[in-house]
Amino acid sequence: MAASVTLSDVAREAGVSLATASRAINGSATRTVRPDLRDRVLAAAERLRYTPDANAQAMARGRTTSVGLVVHDITDPYFSSIAAGVTGAADAADLQVTLTSTQHRPEREVELVRLLQRQRARAVVVAGSRYDDEDANEVMRTALADYAAAGGSVALVGQPVLGVDTVVVENAAGAAALARALYARGYRRPAVLGGPLTHLTARERREAFADVFADLGSPVDPAHVVPGEFTHEGGEAAMRELLAVAADVDVVFAVNDVMALGALAAARDLGVRVPQDLALAGFDDILTLRDVVPPLTTVRVPLVEVGRLATELALADRSAEPRVRTVPTEVVLRASTPERTA
Repeated sequence: MAASVTLSDVAREAGVSLATASRAINGSATRTVRPDLRDRVLAAAERLRYTPDANAQAMARGRTTSVGLVVHDITDPYFSSIAAGVTGAADAADLQVTLTSTQHRPEREVELVRLLQRQRARAVVVAGSRYDDEDANEVMRTALADYAAAGGSVALVGQPVLGVDTVVVENAAGAAALARALYARGYRRPAVLGGPLTHLTARERREAFADVFADLGSPVDPAHVVPGEFTHEGGEAAMRELLAVAADVDVVFAVNDVMALGALAAARDLGVRVPQDLALAGFDDILTLRDVVPPLTTVRVPLVEVGRLATELALADRSAEPRVRTVPTEVVLRASTPERTA
């Protein structure tokens, strides 16, 4: 069977060394093979029906056929949708995707980039917001620069602070538009489940939301801005904290949908009805919302498109200056924030 034929078999059939056979079939970044030897090796490979390893070919030329994707949580629908876009763009380029997860440990990003560099990934897409931590950002900046110097290319989904091509989501514009839409529906006493304090995406969203309500004459009480992890558990804990102080609020904005789902679970457990007792909104429009009752008001981010665009940036010819691609957002009003009649 062709599948059982090895490169050693081909070398033996052609009467050459294994190294010569490898260079003839896989290529080499530093060594060439005489044309007559190459013809002998290729003829032997054809006779034996040998199928070369595409990954070995690519590594011989200095890079593999893989695109590395670094996310914070592979179970989070936000990241799985971005991964779908990355995979689609990689498929179109005849590349495969190596998926890695930091498991919400920011320091793991550098480790994973170093790992992908050792594996000679052709490109790396890093999906995830930055933190307000310049020391950590500088470490990551160095790791990405080292990877690029070794021949790889990089694109980031998040804030353009690492000196690489970046896809930027209009977080502030989306949160501001949501605040205006909720105000127009009659809401005057907002609260915010604000995510981690130093998480830049969370900060952009909560500050823009609060700024609009303040400008409209209904400022968010600072006591009603509750920080928490950017996770389902974080949203649940923040909602419990908010409800425990009997906050006089009529709408809660969770700075991402996963937190909003945690908040909804907490409200139900505590006997608070959404939207009859309290309205609720999120941000991202993850696929999971299709099964949520009541349907959740949110800000739509075209996550699959974000992944596709980031991959195309990573695979494009390098530019002298980092490129930034901005992705717009859209408010989607659903039953979790009905019109207020009083």
